[in-house]
Amino acid sequence: MDSDDSELGLGGAGELGLQISFERAKGKDKNENSDSDGEFDEKSEDLLPWMINDVRSRCVDNGGSGSHEVKMDVNLNLRLSGEPSSSNSLNIATETENFDRFDHDMQNKRPKVHSFSLDWVTNFETEIHYLGPLHEKVDDEDLPDSSVTLDNAENKNDPLQMEDSGVRMDLTDDLLHMVFTFLEHMDLCRAARVCRQWRDASSHEDFWRYLNFENHYISVQQFEDMCQRYPNATSVNVYGTPTIHLLAMKALSSLRNLEVLTLGKGQLGETFFQALTDCHMLKSLTIDDASLGNGNQEIVIYHDRLHDLQIVKCRVIRISIRCPQLETLSLKRSSMPHAFLNCPLLRELDIASCHKLSDAAIRAAATSCPLLESLDMSNCSCVSDETLQEIARACRHLRILDASYCPNISLESVRLQMLTVLKLHSCEGITSASMLAIASSYMLEVLELDNCGLLASVSLELPRLKNIRLVHCRKFADLNLRSTLLSSITVSNCPSLQRISIISNALKKLVLRKQESLKTLALQCHSLQEVDLTECESLTDSICEVFSSGGGCPVLRSLVLDSCESLTTVSFESTSLVSLSLGGCRALTSLELKCPNLEHVSLDGCDHLQTASFSPVGLRSLNMGICPKLSELHIEAPLMVSLELKGCGVLSEAFIYCPLLTSLDASFCSQLRDDCLSATTSSCPVIESLVLMSCPSVGPDGLSSLHCLPNLIFLDLSYTFLVNLQPVFDSCLYLKVLKLQACKYLSDTSLEPLYKGGALPALCELDLSYGTLCQLAIEELLAGCKNLTHVSLNGCVNMHDLDWGINSDRLSEVGTLYGSFDSSSSSSLEPNRLLQILNCVGCPNIKKVVIPPTARCFDLSSLNLSLSSNLKEVDLSCCNLFFLNLSNCNSLEILKLDCPRLTSLFLQSCNIDEETVETAILHCNMLETLDVRFCPKISPLSMSTVRTACPSLKRIFTSLAPT
Repeated sequence: MDSDDSELGLGGAGELGLQISFERAKGKDKNENSDSDGEFDEKSEDLLPWMINDVRSRCVDNGGSGSHEVKMDVNLNLRLSGEPSSSNSLNIATETENFDRFDHDMQNKRPKVHSFSLDWVTNFETEIHYLGPLHEKVDDEDLPDSSVTLDNAENKNDPLQMEDSGVRMDLTDDLLHMVFTFLEHMDLCRAARVCRQWRDASSHEDFWRYLNFENHYISVQQFEDMCQRYPNATSVNVYGTPTIHLLAMKALSSLRNLEVLTLGKGQLGETFFQALTDCHMLKSLTIDDASLGNGNQEIVIYHDRLHDLQIVKCRVIRISIRCPQLETLSLKRSSMPHAFLNCPLLRELDIASCHKLSDAAIRAAATSCPLLESLDMSNCSCVSDETLQEIARACRHLRILDASYCPNISLESVRLQMLTVLKLHSCEGITSASMLAIASSYMLEVLELDNCGLLASVSLELPRLKNIRLVHCRKFADLNLRSTLLSSITVSNCPSLQRISIISNALKKLVLRKQESLKTLALQCHSLQEVDLTECESLTDSICEVFSSGGGCPVLRSLVLDSCESLTTVSFESTSLVSLSLGGCRALTSLELKCPNLEHVSLDGCDHLQTASFSPVGLRSLNMGICPKLSELHIEAPLMVSLELKGCGVLSEAFIYCPLLTSLDASFCSQLRDDCLSATTSSCPVIESLVLMSCPSVGPDGLSSLHCLPNLIFLDLSYTFLVNLQPVFDSCLYLKVLKLQACKYLSDTSLEPLYKGGALPALCELDLSYGTLCQLAIEELLAGCKNLTHVSLNGCVNMHDLDWGINSDRLSEVGTLYGSFDSSSSSSLEPNRLLQILNCVGCPNIKKVVIPPTARCFDLSSLNLSLSSNLKEVDLSCCNLFFLNLSNCNSLEILKLDCPRLTSLFLQSCNIDEETVETAILHCNMLETLDVRFCPKISPLSMSTVRTACPSLKRIFTSLAPT
């Protein structure tokens, strides 16, 4: 489209326009004017024909045809009543908005929520400005309609098809109103810039009953406009705005329904407080961080209906408050030497940190409120016991008292019988003698005595007490509590505390951490379930009686005694205990647990534990390997499946009855004998994994007892002195994994039953690392045991070559017949090797590795020959090899690979040249990772040729090129 009259205003400066079809306006002229039912006034009826004629004339002037679509930019700025805006003259946009809005409603047939209109061009954009300069100003021409018509390249000359292809936001006004109830003022301002429908919806007075301008700049004129726009606003916040006095006066005079007013950070004159009486609906007034009056006059606050008054951190000489309906008053942190109150219905009074108020002033203020229920006088250092006595006599309904940081009170002569909450933090005058006065408050539920430095003992019997706090009481030594409803006790950092006696039916959790002097604990708590006594270093073995059956805690489930270093002999017998932690109890030498429901026990750091008995327990797993001095062990655990005794080097006597045990790790138990192993295998018949690494005392008799374990599939006999494995071959018929690392006393014939006698037919993983088997024995083993999938020969010094090509005749003597590699002659082929992983790390004498196709290693996927310093030649034909590691093979010279599925090749620190590498990987079509770091004959600058030889490479690791 060539002219401005025929384009939607989306180009240029980013203007947004409204698209009106000429045919649509012409065809619906009569119908919509007759059905509007008062939606348009008389001016609109006269203006619409003129608008159509004007559109036609513009088309003729621009050379357009009357049949073409006409688009025009219009300005929406009309109130819902149909009256024109005060800031703009009446124009064609005014009537077009009503026309289009009515058309939209007639099509959707949905009810509308009529919103209070705004003068958006002059006022709301200013509102956006002072609420936060987030966007630039936008005129009405920039606001699109809620239904936006998109240009269609194929139908741009057909207005009817173009109108049908429009995308409409089908949101009714009532639904939009509901969505906008979740938005804050700033979000409403942003939403108003989307379209006309959203602008009207966001201006509804329901969203602007609370005018919040906290810490925003707003002028008096702007605020006055807002008050006139929303006269039904009920709450105003002008805290932190300039000229709060003028703004507050405007709010009082303009908003007759004002109920909540918040002011602060400025100065309020006397006229403001005089005008309060005219704001009859005001219920709550908050003044924070302000100066009241001119600094030398009395401020009088009088209001008939005020219920809540907050004067916080304010400066004033004298204040007089006469509010007959006032219920809550706060003068917290205000600087005032005099305060007069005439509030007969006041229930809550907060004068905390009013340092200039005298004792007499506090007394007069509090006693003038006979219905007072809550009084906060914390940090009023001049308060005396005499004042509290007067308050107790005058305020008989007082329930809550906070007298913290009042050093002059002792409460010895004060009786506050109706108190439910008493806070006395850092009151140096509170001593053990004060407890008699506190005990008279039989309704007391909450008592806080933190930092009462002279308090030595607390002995209270209060039937309703629920919560007590004693923190940082340096002389506190004795606590005696009796309360059936006591549910929370907080005692910490009381270094002198020695004795605690508690009787309660409601207490469920007790935490007494870091009570270093605590020696005696007496509990009668029938609901207590959790106890934490961490770092109570003075607790003795007598604590066990408290938590055993009949000790006063019948339903205890969790007990933490970590770092209780005075415990030496611990014995618990409990049917309810589920979790026990004794971590860091370094002096513990003996442990006896008879807890059939015990599921978790922690013994970390119990380095000196010598004897342990778990009979019976409900443990499913147990780790005793952290107790290196353990010599005697007795376990009866019907549910245990895993037991670790690793590192119990002096364990000589062990009775283990765990019928469901599947895993036992007894590695490094050097004193474990055959009789103990035999007893364990007979009482734990379902063991599947058994680790006896570095158990030199285990001999043939112990190994023969393995026939009692029909499910045994994993056996580790590494670092033992075994010379005969026949008991293993006879007893472990279903063994799958056998580890024989560093079994240097095994002879070359020790493994002959494996590859000659068919022993251990299910064996698939064999570890012979660091052994002394000869080259021939290893070759015969690899040739005869074709079911092995994982073989480790790391550090085998007697293995010289791994050549499966030239030794076919020798290997055939053990029953292996090599045939042609051609799969067509399957009748003469020997069985395929199942070997998948072969590790020969650090074999110093191996020089040559050859695995031809005739070796039939079709399943070999990983081969590790790293650290074989004398290895010179590697020739592999393995169709499924994925991983090959030849790192640190310094003598490597020949590398031939026929491994089409190789993905990772490591040649780090190999003395091999670039040409050999390129030739080797030429047929490795799936190679992705190549590591040639620290290869002196390979230049990092020549990797392009390597990539050319193997296009599948994704990662090449090379050393930095020399500079």
